[in-house]
Amino acid sequence: MTFRAAAVQAEPVWMDAAATARKTAEIAAEAAAAGAQLIAFPELWIPGYPGFMLTHTQAETPPFIVRYRQQAIAADGPEVEVIRRAAAEQKIAISFGYSERAGGTLYMSQMLIDADGQVKIQRRKLKPTRFERELFGQGDGSDLQVADTSVGRVGALNCAENLQSLNKFAMAAQGEQVHISAWPFPLGGTVLKGDSMAAVNQTYAAEVGAYVLMTTQVVGPSGIEAFAIEERHNPEQYLGGGYARIYGPDMQLKTEPLPPTEEGIVYADVDLTALETAKYVLDPTGHYSRPDIFSVSINRQRQSAVTERLDAPTEQAGADGAMGEEAVLGGN
Repeated sequence: MTFRAAAVQAEPVWMDAAATARKTAEIAAEAAAAGAQLIAFPELWIPGYPGFMLTHTQAETPPFIVRYRQQAIAADGPEVEVIRRAAAEQKIAISFGYSERAGGTLYMSQMLIDADGQVKIQRRKLKPTRFERELFGQGDGSDLQVADTSVGRVGALNCAENLQSLNKFAMAAQGEQVHISAWPFPLGGTVLKGDSMAAVNQTYAAEVGAYVLMTTQVVGPSGIEAFAIEERHNPEQYLGGGYARIYGPDMQLKTEPLPPTEEGIVYADVDLTALETAKYVLDPTGHYSRPDIFSVSINRQRQSAVTERLDAPTEQAGADGAMGEEAVLGGN
């Protein structure tokens, strides 16, 4: 099977979930008109990555945090419905990152909607990185997902999750053919720079034997304004960040890079028969594995902070010999 894939580098409408959902639909329509059957959007695309966590002290962030939390969306909210409708109308599968509100907690989530508008993947980042842990909760083993879609078996991970060896092993074990690698803008340091991020995705393609769609946000003047990045923070260092790429299982770059300060879409033809050669050479969970040496166990059970149990009557009932049912929350 051969199809056209698209990876986005673009600027969200910062702190505006509804407007970013509409922008998602518009970009997806553009990609579909260009022949794409799958398009990937960045990490926390809705309502944008919380860049204020980088440039402000903990004492300065509360006003931004309140605004950001107010723009987090539910997995079944109206913003998702806009994107589901766009996927079905344009007949294109859409993957996007979003800040998910579930109860009182936010999660760094990803969703994959197939070309018929049906949700195929709904997952949360397993471990937020560094300062992200102040704002977001963590996922669990049920969030390592690969799904059958109209374009093959597709999986998704966020940012530094793509560096974790066991995450990659879990995705390969599920027969991942196309991988969505969603990133924010480069965050500095020795790893999260543009070229380093690209190298991570190039390596992922070879290790798993899959096509990798790398997608990133772009920061423009509106981002600098939204996060009130002052001159003392050197705002110029945050401008740009676009590093959209598509790599094949042969580790080769299949797209022409766009300038990092520009919004746009990169395209590549994905030929799933190329995976035959990749798996012939290296199948990490098949003929190239050594289960007699290494053992990998994944707990896929959904974890909950609260469990409920209805206890049956016991011999230690009250004087009247009866005990009502008791709901035990989080009990042993």
